[in-house]
Amino acid sequence: MADRLSWGVAMKRIALLVLLCSFLPACSTTGGGGNGTPPPPPSNSPVWAQWGSNPQHSGMVNVVGQNLANKLFSIKYDSFVDQEKAEQAPLNNGVGVLTVHYQAPITDGNDVYMVMKTGSYTSCNNAAWVSGVACGPNTWNTMIWNEARFSWESGSLVEIWCFKSDWKPEPNATNFGVGFSGLLGWEPVFHPVDANNFIYVPGAAGSVWKVDKTKGTGTQIMPFNGVNGVSASNTFVSGPLTADANGNIFYNVIELNVTGTNPWDVDDVVNAWLVKITPSDAATMVTYATLVPGAPPANSFTCLGTFFNLGDGGASLPWPPSSNATPPPQACGSQRPGVNIAPAVAPDGTIYTVSLAHFDGLQAYLVAVNSDLTPKWTASLQNRLTDGCGVLLVIAPLNNNTTPNSCRNGTTVGVDPTTNANGSASVVDEASSSPTVLPDGSVIFGALDNYNFSRGHLFHFDSQGNYINAFAFGWDSTPGVYSHNGTYSIVIKDNHYPSPAYCGFNNPVCFVVPAGPYYVSQVDANMNIEWSFKSTTIDNQHPNGYEWCINMPAIDMNGNVYVNSEDGNIYELPQGNQGVFTTPTGKKFLNIALGAAYTPLSIGIDGKLYTQNDGRLFVVGN
Repeated sequence: MADRLSWGVAMKRIALLVLLCSFLPACSTTGGGGNGTPPPPPSNSPVWAQWGSNPQHSGMVNVVGQNLANKLFSIKYDSFVDQEKAEQAPLNNGVGVLTVHYQAPITDGNDVYMVMKTGSYTSCNNAAWVSGVACGPNTWNTMIWNEARFSWESGSLVEIWCFKSDWKPEPNATNFGVGFSGLLGWEPVFHPVDANNFIYVPGAAGSVWKVDKTKGTGTQIMPFNGVNGVSASNTFVSGPLTADANGNIFYNVIELNVTGTNPWDVDDVVNAWLVKITPSDAATMVTYATLVPGAPPANSFTCLGTFFNLGDGGASLPWPPSSNATPPPQACGSQRPGVNIAPAVAPDGTIYTVSLAHFDGLQAYLVAVNSDLTPKWTASLQNRLTDGCGVLLVIAPLNNNTTPNSCRNGTTVGVDPTTNANGSASVVDEASSSPTVLPDGSVIFGALDNYNFSRGHLFHFDSQGNYINAFAFGWDSTPGVYSHNGTYSIVIKDNHYPSPAYCGFNNPVCFVVPAGPYYVSQVDANMNIEWSFKSTTIDNQHPNGYEWCINMPAIDMNGNVYVNSEDGNIYELPQGNQGVFTTPTGKKFLNIALGAAYTPLSIGIDGKLYTQNDGRLFVVGN
């Protein structure tokens, strides 16, 4: 009887332990093995070491991907997903969408490194954050961003250590009641890099933690410590860290004015830098003002405006208001990087980043920097496009100013109706698109524009900064590059969104087109479509398919393309098709269909696929 009682008490204790563990946050260990045993030695064979896998961000690896046969393992890395979705639901017809940019899983031999979010989240319960209330995205700095090392042991990913960073994202600062859009609840990305046998993790005040792979302990590298005039509390590591082939780390830093009226909509940035850290921990930096010397002065009111600046509520639609109209200019602000941009590094050591005027995303530049951080060249992203009125948009018939998504009769063919000039890139902080260096040395970068139905264009420049061409694409995506037969192809998200072309007023011109179709497209080196894979998951809410929710595809050595969809599946797309096709090589359902975060994928050394859905990391393979 005593033995049975002891067994019953033990089982109750085990049940209680399981119950408690189900509510414990991730990152319950703080270094070593966490269980009194020595941890396994770390791998130093990175496959997917950073954003886009490599310094060029090509997203292709020399590994054959496994079949999408089984869900092998899963880990919940964001314990606040339900609260985060709830804050967006009132803004999306009751649908809880996930507006968080997440890290790509870093794969290194037998190890996987992934963000783990802990801390606390202050829910509003009614999206009050859009009115400036201190809750929801307006207080996301109460969360903690950790980086955890996992190792494969007996078919499971076992947490070896968890490193707590002091990094915080830039403040959201949304308040629609007084006209402040802020970051619109899109949480910036926290993204380490695997280099020099360490994991480099973003930290506070523009710093980087150099984390020991064995112990999970870090040394903080602080480039801005003691720099005259720089406020530590206002200075943010912005976007993923990038490592070049020599182990130099590059990343962006922004110093905001967080004590003024609003750091995005009213107050200019204090400063912004591109930072370099060498393998010996020596840090140097260069300001974006130095990198973009030809930009309009920060305090000028000369940057490209739009006809929205007329403030007439759309009374002058269709735009342009006349064939020779010009919009009023607008305030510029200082040059700085986009919030989620990862610098890319070419094989010759040239660093590529993107800069915009703080108050005007149309005043943007592709920036090339020498390896010693001296400026190489800048190329404007303004007035490059000629596919607006009369191409993507109709020009209204004579005296018919109610034609949906039209430009005014008499408009010059090709112009952007919101500026009456050639179309421009619009670099926005809600995106995570980053430059990609192509095998021929040219560079591509994806950005929104003002007239392509909430889509955008993939801009293509040669290695000297000369504009080549562009491809209309489905926004917020860093392309993948498939190298083959002495040439290359570019894989890009090609969604068609339910949106008016260029205006949102209560006017028949601002007509919302239906959702879809949704494609993943591959184009050749001249931006001509080779094939498009079409989403065919159909239901009452998605009659034309589900959106592809990738912000970076993964490509294996055979050219197989891996992407995830809002329908809850990961897909494998083969090479060899032409035109539009709908049959994948394989797919695997991960979790619920939802308005998903734009999440990257990665591939492990043995071909396992690491993908994400609903704040959970899934491992898929044979």
